[in-house]
Amino acid sequence: MRLALSLTVSLAAVALVASGCAESPNARGGSSGSDDPSELVFAVVPTEDGEDLAKSFEPVVAAIEKKTGLDVSMETVSSNAGVIEAQVAERVDVAVYGAFSYYLAQDVADISPVAIDQLTPDPGSGTVNSYGVVKAGSDISSIEDLKGADVCFTDPASTTGYLAASAGLIEAGLDPEKDINPVFAGGHDTAVTQMLAGDCDAAFAASTFIDDILPAKGVIKEGDVTKIWTSDGLPGSPMVVGNWLPEDVRKDVTAAMTDYDAVSAAEDGLCEGAEREAPAPWGEEYAGKKACEWGGTGAFAFEPATDAVFDPIRKICDVTDADVCREE
Repeated sequence: MRLALSLTVSLAAVALVASGCAESPNARGGSSGSDDPSELVFAVVPTEDGEDLAKSFEPVVAAIEKKTGLDVSMETVSSNAGVIEAQVAERVDVAVYGAFSYYLAQDVADISPVAIDQLTPDPGSGTVNSYGVVKAGSDISSIEDLKGADVCFTDPASTTGYLAASAGLIEAGLDPEKDINPVFAGGHDTAVTQMLAGDCDAAFAASTFIDDILPAKGVIKEGDVTKIWTSDGLPGSPMVVGNWLPEDVRKDVTAAMTDYDAVSAAEDGLCEGAEREAPAPWGEEYAGKKACEWGGTGAFAFEPATDAVFDPIRKICDVTDADVCREE
Protein backbone atom coordinates (compact mmCIF):
# COMPACT_ATOMS: atom_id res chain seq x y z
CA MET A 1 0.00 0.00 0.00
CA ARG A 2 1.40 3.39 -0.96
CA LEU A 3 0.47 6.50 1.01
CA ALA A 4 0.12 9.39 -1.41
CA LEU A 5 0.79 12.21 1.05
CA SER A 6 3.73 14.35 -0.08
CA LEU A 7 6.58 15.77 1.97
CA THR A 8 6.07 19.41 2.86
CA VAL A 9 9.59 20.32 1.83
CA SER A 10 10.56 18.18 -1.17
CA LEU A 11 13.96 16.64 -1.63
CA ALA A 12 13.95 18.46 -4.94
CA ALA A 13 15.44 21.28 -2.89
CA VAL A 14 18.33 18.97 -2.09
CA ALA A 15 18.98 18.48 -5.77
CA LEU A 16 19.07 22.25 -6.24
CA VAL A 17 21.75 22.64 -3.63
CA ALA A 18 23.72 19.74 -5.01
CA SER A 19 23.74 21.45 -8.39
CA GLY A 20 24.74 24.80 -6.85
CA CYS A 21 21.37 26.48 -7.47
CA ALA A 22 20.42 27.07 -3.86
CA GLU A 23 22.05 27.45 -0.50
CA SER A 24 20.82 26.55 2.96
CA PRO A 25 20.57 29.52 5.34
CA ASN A 26 23.25 30.01 7.98
CA ALA A 27 25.36 27.13 6.73
CA ARG A 28 28.98 27.53 5.64
CA GLY A 29 29.24 28.99 2.16
CA GLY A 30 31.89 28.50 -0.47
CA SER A 31 33.56 25.23 -1.29
CA SER A 32 32.78 21.91 0.32
CA GLY A 33 34.44 20.45 3.39
CA SER A 34 38.23 20.67 3.60
CA ASP A 35 40.75 17.94 4.36
CA ASP A 36 42.10 20.27 7.04
CA PRO A 37 39.13 22.28 8.37
CA SER A 38 39.79 25.42 10.36
CA GLU A 39 36.36 25.21 12.01
CA LEU A 40 33.34 22.92 12.20
CA VAL A 41 29.74 23.90 11.49
CA PHE A 42 27.23 22.33 13.88
CA ALA A 43 23.55 22.59 12.90
CA VAL A 44 20.41 22.15 14.96
CA VAL A 45 16.76 22.70 14.07
CA PRO A 46 14.90 24.92 16.55
CA THR A 47 11.53 23.84 17.91
CA GLU A 48 9.41 26.10 20.13
CA ASP A 49 12.25 28.10 21.66
CA GLY A 50 15.34 28.33 19.48
CA GLU A 51 17.29 30.30 22.09
CA ASP A 52 16.80 27.59 24.74
CA LEU A 53 17.75 24.90 22.23
CA ALA A 54 20.96 26.70 21.30
CA LYS A 55 21.87 27.09 25.00
CA SER A 56 21.27 23.37 25.62
CA PHE A 57 23.86 22.49 22.98
CA GLU A 58 26.52 24.96 24.18
CA PRO A 59 28.16 22.35 26.48
CA VAL A 60 28.11 19.83 23.61
CA VAL A 61 29.84 22.37 21.36
CA ALA A 62 32.37 23.05 24.12
CA ALA A 63 33.12 19.32 24.37
CA ILE A 64 33.67 19.08 20.60
CA GLU A 65 35.97 22.11 20.64
CA LYS A 66 37.96 20.64 23.51
CA LYS A 67 38.36 17.22 21.86
CA THR A 68 39.08 18.44 18.32
CA GLY A 69 40.97 21.66 19.05
CA LEU A 70 38.79 23.35 16.41
CA ASP A 71 36.37 26.25 16.71
CA VAL A 72 32.75 25.18 16.27
CA SER A 73 30.12 27.49 14.78
CA MET A 74 26.65 26.51 15.97
CA GLU A 75 23.89 27.39 13.51
CA THR A 76 20.14 27.09 13.81
CA VAL A 77 18.67 26.10 10.45
CA SER A 78 14.98 26.69 9.84
CA SER A 79 14.06 23.12 8.87
CA ASN A 80 15.32 19.55 8.76
CA ALA A 81 15.27 19.82 4.97
CA GLY A 82 17.55 22.85 5.21
CA VAL A 83 20.10 20.86 7.21
CA ILE A 84 19.97 18.01 4.70
CA GLU A 85 20.52 20.47 1.85
CA ALA A 86 23.58 21.87 3.61
CA GLN A 87 24.92 18.36 4.24
CA VAL A 88 24.59 17.48 0.57
CA ALA A 89 26.71 20.55 -0.20
CA GLU A 90 29.13 19.59 2.65
CA ARG A 91 28.47 22.91 4.39
CA VAL A 92 27.30 21.42 7.71
CA ASP A 93 29.79 19.07 9.39
CA VAL A 94 27.82 17.95 12.44
CA ALA A 95 24.04 17.94 12.84
CA VAL A 96 21.29 16.81 15.18
CA TYR A 97 17.81 16.14 13.83
CA GLY A 98 15.02 13.55 13.89
CA ALA A 99 15.41 9.87 13.03
CA PHE A 100 13.27 10.17 9.92
CA SER A 101 15.35 13.11 8.69
CA TYR A 102 18.41 10.88 8.96
CA TYR A 103 16.60 8.22 6.93
CA LEU A 104 16.07 10.79 4.18
CA ALA A 105 19.54 12.30 4.44
CA GLN A 106 21.56 9.10 4.33
CA ASP A 107 20.52 8.45 0.72
CA VAL A 108 21.63 11.87 -0.55
CA ALA A 109 24.41 13.08 1.75
CA ASP A 110 27.76 11.50 2.66
CA ILE A 111 27.13 11.23 6.40
CA SER A 112 27.23 8.74 9.26
CA PRO A 113 25.39 8.63 12.58
CA VAL A 114 27.84 8.52 15.48
CA ALA A 115 25.67 8.95 18.56
CA ILE A 116 22.08 9.02 19.73
CA ASP A 117 20.55 10.59 22.81
CA GLN A 118 20.32 8.51 25.98
CA LEU A 119 17.78 10.09 28.31
CA THR A 120 18.81 8.31 31.53
CA PRO A 121 21.85 6.27 32.65
CA ASP A 122 20.15 3.21 31.14
CA PRO A 123 21.42 2.42 27.61
CA GLY A 124 18.62 2.58 25.04
CA SER A 125 16.57 5.02 27.10
CA GLY A 126 16.36 7.42 24.15
CA THR A 127 14.02 5.03 22.35
CA VAL A 128 10.55 6.45 21.84
CA ASN A 129 7.17 5.03 20.88
CA SER A 130 4.13 6.25 19.05
CA TYR A 131 0.93 6.02 21.12
CA GLY A 132 -2.66 5.87 19.96
CA VAL A 133 -4.86 7.46 22.61
CA VAL A 134 -8.54 8.20 23.10
CA LYS A 135 -10.48 10.23 25.62
CA ALA A 136 -11.20 8.28 28.80
CA GLY A 137 -14.55 6.52 28.52
CA SER A 138 -14.42 6.20 24.73
CA ASP A 139 -15.99 3.14 23.11
CA ILE A 140 -12.80 2.74 21.06
CA SER A 141 -10.55 0.18 22.72
CA SER A 142 -8.16 -0.92 19.98
CA ILE A 143 -6.62 0.33 16.76
CA GLU A 144 -8.99 -1.95 14.83
CA ASP A 145 -11.92 0.06 16.23
CA LEU A 146 -10.79 3.19 14.35
CA LYS A 147 -12.51 2.32 11.07
CA GLY A 148 -14.62 5.32 10.05
CA ALA A 149 -13.25 7.45 12.91
CA ASP A 150 -11.82 10.98 12.81
CA VAL A 151 -8.17 10.54 13.80
CA CYS A 152 -5.75 13.32 14.74
CA PHE A 153 -2.14 13.05 13.59
CA THR A 154 0.71 15.56 13.75
CA ASP A 155 2.30 15.89 10.30
CA PRO A 156 2.62 13.55 7.30
CA ALA A 157 6.42 13.47 7.73
CA SER A 158 6.37 12.75 11.49
CA THR A 159 7.59 9.29 12.52
CA THR A 160 5.80 9.08 15.86
CA GLY A 161 2.91 11.36 14.87
CA TYR A 162 1.92 9.69 11.61
CA LEU A 163 4.19 7.18 9.84
CA ALA A 164 4.46 4.63 12.67
CA ALA A 165 0.70 4.94 13.23
CA SER A 166 0.05 4.42 9.52
CA ALA A 167 2.09 1.23 9.59
CA GLY A 168 0.11 0.09 12.63
CA LEU A 169 -3.19 0.80 10.89
CA ILE A 170 -2.10 -1.10 7.78
CA GLU A 171 -1.00 -4.07 9.88
CA ALA A 172 -4.44 -3.95 11.56
CA GLY A 173 -6.11 -4.17 8.13
CA LEU A 174 -7.06 -0.50 7.80
CA ASP A 175 -6.17 1.92 5.01
CA PRO A 176 -4.86 5.13 6.68
CA GLU A 177 -6.34 7.26 3.90
CA LYS A 178 -9.62 5.49 3.10
CA ASP A 179 -10.76 3.70 6.26
CA ILE A 180 -10.34 6.66 8.62
CA ASN A 181 -10.69 10.43 8.34
CA PRO A 182 -7.17 11.82 8.99
CA VAL A 183 -6.84 15.25 10.59
CA PHE A 184 -3.36 16.81 10.65
CA ALA A 185 -3.03 18.99 13.73
CA GLY A 186 0.59 20.08 13.21
CA GLY A 187 2.06 19.19 16.61
CA HIS A 188 1.93 16.34 19.10
CA ASP A 189 0.37 18.51 21.79
CA THR A 190 -2.20 19.91 19.35
CA ALA A 191 -3.21 16.45 18.16
CA VAL A 192 -3.95 15.40 21.74
CA THR A 193 -5.74 18.61 22.74
CA GLN A 194 -7.91 18.54 19.60
CA MET A 195 -8.88 14.97 20.44
CA LEU A 196 -9.76 15.96 24.00
CA ALA A 197 -11.81 18.87 22.63
CA GLY A 198 -13.87 16.45 20.57
CA ASP A 199 -12.45 17.32 17.15
CA CYS A 200 -11.15 13.76 16.75
CA ASP A 201 -12.09 10.36 18.12
CA ALA A 202 -8.44 9.37 18.64
CA ALA A 203 -4.96 10.85 18.37
CA PHE A 204 -1.47 9.56 17.67
CA ALA A 205 1.53 11.24 19.30
CA ALA A 206 5.00 10.54 20.67
CA SER A 207 5.09 8.66 23.95
CA THR A 208 7.20 11.41 25.54
CA PHE A 209 4.33 13.86 25.11
CA ILE A 210 1.75 11.54 26.69
CA ASP A 211 3.97 10.27 29.49
CA ASP A 212 5.98 13.38 30.39
CA ILE A 213 5.63 16.66 28.50
CA LEU A 214 1.86 17.21 28.51
CA PRO A 215 1.38 16.07 32.14
CA ALA A 216 4.25 18.36 33.22
CA LYS A 217 2.55 21.29 31.47
CA GLY A 218 -0.79 20.45 33.06
CA VAL A 219 -2.41 19.79 29.69
CA ILE A 220 -3.43 16.28 30.69
CA LYS A 221 -3.53 14.46 33.98
CA GLU A 222 -3.71 10.80 34.93
CA GLY A 223 -6.96 9.27 33.70
CA ASP A 224 -7.68 11.83 30.96
CA VAL A 225 -6.65 9.53 28.12
CA THR A 226 -6.65 5.81 27.45
CA LYS A 227 -3.92 4.17 25.42
CA ILE A 228 -5.21 1.87 22.67
CA TRP A 229 -2.00 1.17 20.74
CA THR A 230 1.77 1.36 21.17
CA SER A 231 4.33 1.09 18.38
CA ASP A 232 7.56 -0.82 18.53
CA GLY A 233 10.48 1.19 19.87
CA LEU A 234 11.77 3.91 17.56
CA PRO A 235 15.21 5.54 17.59
CA GLY A 236 15.62 9.00 19.07
CA SER A 237 17.53 11.94 17.62
CA PRO A 238 20.93 11.08 16.11
CA MET A 239 24.07 13.14 15.95
CA VAL A 240 25.39 12.88 12.39
CA VAL A 241 28.89 13.67 11.10
CA GLY A 242 30.04 14.36 7.54
CA ASN A 243 32.28 11.66 6.09
CA TRP A 244 34.23 14.35 4.23
CA LEU A 245 35.94 15.30 7.49
CA PRO A 246 39.34 13.74 8.21
CA GLU A 247 39.10 10.45 10.11
CA ASP A 248 40.81 11.83 13.21
CA VAL A 249 38.33 14.73 13.39
CA ARG A 250 35.37 12.35 13.05
CA LYS A 251 36.78 10.18 15.83
CA ASP A 252 37.31 13.20 18.08
CA VAL A 253 33.75 14.45 17.49
CA THR A 254 32.42 10.99 18.34
CA ALA A 255 34.58 10.84 21.48
CA ALA A 256 33.30 14.25 22.58
CA MET A 257 29.78 12.85 22.48
CA THR A 258 30.32 9.41 23.95
CA ASP A 259 33.10 10.01 26.50
CA TYR A 260 31.10 12.62 28.43
CA ASP A 261 27.74 12.50 30.11
CA ALA A 262 25.83 15.49 31.49
CA VAL A 263 27.35 15.07 34.96
CA SER A 264 30.97 14.54 33.89
CA ALA A 265 30.61 17.46 31.48
CA ALA A 266 29.62 19.69 34.40
CA GLU A 267 32.53 18.37 36.47
CA ASP A 268 34.84 19.26 33.59
CA GLY A 269 33.52 22.84 33.53
CA LEU A 270 31.76 22.66 30.17
CA CYS A 271 28.69 24.54 31.46
CA GLU A 272 30.16 26.61 34.26
CA GLY A 273 27.51 28.92 35.71
CA ALA A 274 24.67 27.13 33.90
CA GLU A 275 24.56 23.84 35.79
CA ARG A 276 21.29 22.22 36.82
CA GLU A 277 20.56 19.54 39.39
CA ALA A 278 20.48 15.99 38.08
CA PRO A 279 16.82 14.99 37.63
CA ALA A 280 15.24 12.20 39.68
CA PRO A 281 14.93 9.70 36.76
CA TRP A 282 18.75 9.47 36.70
CA GLY A 283 18.63 7.60 40.01
CA GLU A 284 20.14 7.86 43.47
CA GLU A 285 23.71 7.62 42.18
CA TYR A 286 23.35 11.11 40.69
CA ALA A 287 21.03 12.66 43.27
CA GLY A 288 22.18 16.14 44.23
CA LYS A 289 24.89 16.27 41.58
CA LYS A 290 25.25 19.11 39.12
CA ALA A 291 24.76 18.45 35.43
CA CYS A 292 24.91 20.26 32.12
CA GLU A 293 21.89 20.65 29.90
CA TRP A 294 23.16 18.07 27.44
CA GLY A 295 21.42 18.68 24.12
CA GLY A 296 17.85 19.52 23.17
CA THR A 297 16.24 16.57 24.95
CA GLY A 298 18.04 17.20 28.24
CA ALA A 299 19.65 13.78 27.84
CA PHE A 300 21.92 12.12 30.37
CA ALA A 301 24.36 11.19 27.61
CA PHE A 302 24.81 10.30 23.97
CA GLU A 303 25.48 6.65 23.27
CA PRO A 304 27.20 5.22 20.17
CA ALA A 305 24.95 4.68 17.15
CA THR A 306 25.26 2.99 13.78
CA ASP A 307 23.10 2.99 10.68
CA ALA A 308 21.43 -0.25 11.80
CA VAL A 309 19.77 1.61 14.71
CA PHE A 310 17.44 3.17 12.13
CA ASP A 311 16.13 -0.11 10.69
CA PRO A 312 12.73 0.46 12.42
CA ILE A 313 12.28 3.56 10.23
CA ARG A 314 13.06 1.49 7.14
CA LYS A 315 10.48 -1.09 8.21
CA ILE A 316 7.82 1.62 8.56
CA CYS A 317 8.62 2.89 5.07
CA ASP A 318 8.51 -0.65 3.68
CA VAL A 319 5.06 -1.21 5.19
CA THR A 320 3.54 2.16 4.23
CA ASP A 321 5.38 2.80 0.94
CA ALA A 322 4.73 6.46 1.76
CA ASP A 323 5.77 9.19 -0.65
CA VAL A 324 7.71 10.90 2.15
CA CYS A 325 9.95 7.83 2.35
CA ARG A 326 11.00 8.16 -1.28
CA GLU A 327 13.80 10.18 -2.77
CA GLU A 328 11.98 11.89 -5.62
